[in-house]
Amino acid sequence: MAVVGTRILTVEDDERIRTSVKLALEDEGWHVDEASTGEDAIASFTRQPTDVVLIDIMLPGIDGFEVCRSVRRLSDVPIIMVTARADTHDVVAGLEAGADDYLTKPFVPKELSARIRALLRRVRPTVPSNLRLRFGDLEIVPQEGVVTRAEEAVHLTKTEFRLLVELANHPGTVFSREDLLEKVWGHGVFGDGRLVDVHVRRLRTKIEEDPANPRHVVTVRGLGYKLQP
Repeated sequence: MAVVGTRILTVEDDERIRTSVKLALEDEGWHVDEASTGEDAIASFTRQPTDVVLIDIMLPGIDGFEVCRSVRRLSDVPIIMVTARADTHDVVAGLEAGADDYLTKPFVPKELSARIRALLRRVRPTVPSNLRLRFGDLEIVPQEGVVTRAEEAVHLTKTEFRLLVELANHPGTVFSREDLLEKVWGHGVFGDGRLVDVHVRRLRTKIEEDPANPRHVVTVRGLGYKLQP
């Protein structure tokens, strides 16, 4: 079941596709706002609180990448980028712009709805509410959604936070990309490892003193990633 009151902004210049997506999502129980251009999307997002943004990359005027960056500057709302092809450049560029996930056209509406539900899930650690996880100068309070480095607040998107908490709850444990796709995105072995790699890079730029030589989130070659205890 969709979360009651959840609102989705879908940004798509093709009226046929936009209408089809709107009807499919409304049939799943979501409230849907529409925008046909990047400019309209930014105006709509500023005007109306939104829980998830679905952005097509190819838009007239401001393209999907710039819309994504603009939305991300304003909010940590989950963003799904839509591309007509699984081109590595488009996918990675969309994720680097701040997207949490991506879909390739044509997609099945049920899959889109499942992706939205996964992105809306919050971390609910089965730990005491006052638990603080400390790793050198990095401190994480899972229940409060708080992360600090050297006592300075670190702003993470919801997906970056879920990724960090998953690693931090099991310090020293190596997670494969497939493990993290299942636990953070809900994709499992059918997901795309680029999601993990790009989010790890984004996370490192925020929590590491030297992202090129990470101290906290480290790569275990051939296996995956771990949080260094």
